[in-house]
Amino acid sequence: MDNYIVSARKYRPDTFQSVIGQPSLTTTLKNAIVTNKLAHAYLFCGPRGVGKTTCARIFAKSINCMSPKNDGEPCNECESCRSFNENRSLNIHELDAASNNSVEDIRSLVDQVRIPPQLGKYKVYIIDEVHMLSSSAFNAFLKTLEEPPHYTIFILATTEKHKILPTILSRCQIYDFNRININDIVNYLEYVSQSENITAEREALNVIAQKADGGMRDALSIFDQVVSFSQEKVTYKSVIENLNVLDYEYYFSLIDAFLKNDVSKSLLLFDEILSKGFDGQHFISGLSGFFRDVLVCKDPQTIVLFEVGDAIKDKYIAVASQCSNSFLYKALEMANECDLNYRVSKNKRLLIELLLIRLAQLTLPVDPEESKKKTIIKPLEASITNSPQTTPVSSNKPMAQSEEVVVSISSPVVKRESISKPIVSNGEAPISFSLKNRGKQIESSVSETIDYGKKQDMNNDFSENDLLRFWRVFAEMQEDVHLKNTMLNSLPKLDSDYLIQISIANPAQETIIKETLPELKAYLSRELSNTFIQFKIKMNESSEKRPFLSHEKHQHMVEKNPELRLLISEFNLRLD
Repeated sequence: MDNYIVSARKYRPDTFQSVIGQPSLTTTLKNAIVTNKLAHAYLFCGPRGVGKTTCARIFAKSINCMSPKNDGEPCNECESCRSFNENRSLNIHELDAASNNSVEDIRSLVDQVRIPPQLGKYKVYIIDEVHMLSSSAFNAFLKTLEEPPHYTIFILATTEKHKILPTILSRCQIYDFNRININDIVNYLEYVSQSENITAEREALNVIAQKADGGMRDALSIFDQVVSFSQEKVTYKSVIENLNVLDYEYYFSLIDAFLKNDVSKSLLLFDEILSKGFDGQHFISGLSGFFRDVLVCKDPQTIVLFEVGDAIKDKYIAVASQCSNSFLYKALEMANECDLNYRVSKNKRLLIELLLIRLAQLTLPVDPEESKKKTIIKPLEASITNSPQTTPVSSNKPMAQSEEVVVSISSPVVKRESISKPIVSNGEAPISFSLKNRGKQIESSVSETIDYGKKQDMNNDFSENDLLRFWRVFAEMQEDVHLKNTMLNSLPKLDSDYLIQISIANPAQETIIKETLPELKAYLSRELSNTFIQFKIKMNESSEKRPFLSHEKHQHMVEKNPELRLLISEFNLRLD
């Protein structure tokens, strides 16, 4: 039975022409070989699995080839090439800097550099993961790297270029390797599958390429894993099942539910996704990427940014034709906002479900009749005489100075029958105004922070539970930790006539709340459909009391216990 070799090793390129996705770098290296303009030190840097070490090996073999081709490629037939291919070359040395990162290892390497090559022109030292060398090892390597013998060439490879000392970087020619694009990976996987007599769907290979994130080695490793799972037949279904990838069809079903304003279907689809073991963060990032892909498919100029197979691309284009730009822009904004707030949210599932509900309502038509409806305010006399549970107003107190009207205790919802409208105050008695000027004053105050397209008042009733729910949602959306904690620790109470009372503990919290009041008012007015809400900030009485000083405590103790005064006087004691 033959020994099995993984695809990443079996199909490792052995010529520059077979290197995938790095045409500019391989051309530069071949031209340097043809013109015999070789530097003494090279640095190959880039992501994992993109061909850094492979290109270093091909380059080392090419410069030692006894009969290279006209384009700089190695012949693979001479003694030097054969010895390299059979892993017995004495002129090409590979060093793993991750396990040989001490000063002693570098000094041993410097001693080997002094010995000239026995076969070929150059001794090539390939140092992989060079960023793992210690600072002392780097310093011991500096002089040799700067002025090596004429027959020595160093090729350094790393995935973390920023960790290498600038003095090392200045002594090397730097080659930055790019991530391999999805189409190149898919084409190479098709070549591998044909060579191995494996049937593979292009959509399945596309999913593997996306999962590999630009690394060919990762793509080949995933390919081997899927082949073992699917028994020589790689299908789209077997790939998403093996790699735990969320199927495109879920996103297509979700956007169909959004366009049909079907909230129930959206929530059920999300529940099904969770039942399959997918994480909420993964779902949100996938949904954001789906909206992005649909958006770029709307314009023929940007469709080149969409890297998937032709079959699935047609479905995206069909969905894009059904979505308006405004819907996609708003959906992207809302999904991105949910993604940012996901980590700090305490109820993560509710956060995503609120997003799905809002997305399913984006395309709801606006009823012009509902927008024209005005709430009729009863006359002042009727609101007093017809409500048996209202508190009578004292005749000595002017009507304009009344703070509030007691609402029916049996109803948790605020009623519109009220006498005056308090506004935000600084801990003092709230300022009131008459019902006659009420609409104009509120309209001018709200219009500074809310834009409804038209200046129209909304005064829908809402409960204190509704207020607390949106208050917490607004608090969780804040990036300022102090503001967030202040709001969560200072929950509001709903008073009569849409007055929201906020109890704070200290002046610092008062300043924080006041700075965000315009934004908070705009948000609550929009979510509660009420532009008449006002705020009243109140300092807690318990927080206003300062702690007792030491001498005040002692004085209080003496007053409570006369015998303690006698004891102090008898023994001439002093309380500190």
